Amino acid sequence: MQSEQQRALRNTIPDAVGRAVRRDPDKTAIRFGARSWTFRQLDEAAARVAGALAQWGLRPGDRVAAFGKNSDAYVLLWLACLRSGLIHVPVNFSMTRSEAEYIVTQSGASAIFADPALAERVQGLPCRVSGTLHGGGDHDILMAAAQGPAAPVLAELADDTPAQILYTSGTTSAPKGAVLTHRALLAEYVSTIAACDVRASDYSLAALPLYHSAQMHVFLMPLLLSGGTTLIADSPEAGFCLRTIHDEEITSFFAPPTVWIALLRHADFDPARLGTLTKAYYGASIMPVPVLLELQTKLPALRFYNCYGQSEIGPLATVLGPDEHAERPASAGRPVLNVETRIVDEKMNDVAPGTLGEIVHRSPQLLTEYWDKPEQTAEAFAGGWFHSGDLGYMDDAGYLYVVDRIKDVINSGGVLVSSREVEECLYTHPAVAEVAVFALSHPKWVEAVTACVVLKRDTAATEETLVAHARDALAPFKVPKRVVFVADLPRNTAGKLLKRKLREDYAALFSDETGGTGR
Repeated sequence: MQSEQQRALRNTIPDAVGRAVRRDPDKTAIRFGARSWTFRQLDEAAARVAGALAQWGLRPGDRVAAFGKNSDAYVLLWLACLRSGLIHVPVNFSMTRSEAEYIVTQSGASAIFADPALAERVQGLPCRVSGTLHGGGDHDILMAAAQGPAAPVLAELADDTPAQILYTSGTTSAPKGAVLTHRALLAEYVSTIAACDVRASDYSLAALPLYHSAQMHVFLMPLLLSGGTTLIADSPEAGFCLRTIHDEEITSFFAPPTVWIALLRHADFDPARLGTLTKAYYGASIMPVPVLLELQTKLPALRFYNCYGQSEIGPLATVLGPDEHAERPASAGRPVLNVETRIVDEKMNDVAPGTLGEIVHRSPQLLTEYWDKPEQTAEAFAGGWFHSGDLGYMDDAGYLYVVDRIKDVINSGGVLVSSREVEECLYTHPAVAEVAVFALSHPKWVEAVTACVVLKRDTAATEETLVAHARDALAPFKVPKRVVFVADLPRNTAGKLLKRKLREDYAALFSDETGGTGR
């Protein structure tokens, strides 16, 4: 049992939320649709959801999966899990049943709460408690927020208590669950508030998925702790975002480059209607410099922030601030307050400025482990630094430039896709002899999942057939945008597949596309 002194010194996420509530209890914290929650109302509702979770048999340390699109109910479940010592497990809502089942099973989740429209996809998964985020039912989060028995913040909660398991595809076909504690996330929130100039006066539109660490942990939570207001939306559709920014007088907005490109190309794009927007954040994938320059030209008063990182570090690692863009528009910036970053060679030696190497980090923001994967955890922390798996370099002034993923991870629209996972899926088609999956530049997705396939002798398959085969097994963002048939795949003299050669040979494959929706 924690002593009174320990309780007074404790610093967990619910403690930080409580401080925000006491500073301005009647200010609006979040809005979703017609519902609006003040800081006091949000905190009291989270307490009632926490009480309901306990009433439904969930205990500290249990994992709770969330399978839904953005909503106030999604945020309430997250905050209630934090109060209760439960470990929140976000699941990408576009995943197929088999993909969702892997995460639920691997994490050992005791409960899953889904949107009504998605519930059938996860029905019957091995959880003691199955419920809905909203829409009614025996175990419904939004109903619990109104009717549940209020539960205080758990007395035994500590800063090293796990808060969330964030699953990342990484570089293998099986996703890994990055375990982030209250301490790690709070350290990341402090870094974000300092580097991204987060203020209580900000009014932010959160339209990107909350299951993704960037929208939840770089934008929604730091703003909540700072006393700002967030308007939650369930879609980043360009027309909707443009209308909402204008109508609601939004002041800050985050989106990956794909969404910024969609805004820029939309028929309703009008700089005059975006006059209240003062802070523009981008990240999750590399922003093409020509697009950035066009945005800056058309929106000269807007201050741009380039945010780089990955889920395992909370996820913010470096930021290029507004006043640094003119000189270094292609840079990812410098490490944030609680992050130390190096560029190293294979022996963990620092490389000279301008020299390519692996990006490694040391930080209190880092994961403590990959859930139930000790070997992968040890490998990730080899040499006492976390290995990002990204290739980059630093200039003489310590600014980071991210060049490529070391192990062929594809960043499609800001979501990581394992090339190996897509390859293994295509290999299950009876006509496929060999396959290589790689990234190509795309005007909408920034990087497009592309497959080169060698067919078995005396067999036949079409591009449409293989795309349909992949769509049956994979989430939409993992499905190849194009399948190219070849007689042989390029290899070196040691037999190693040369994906670099494929990227060079097919570099112009999507050059005639203008940013349409694709597949």
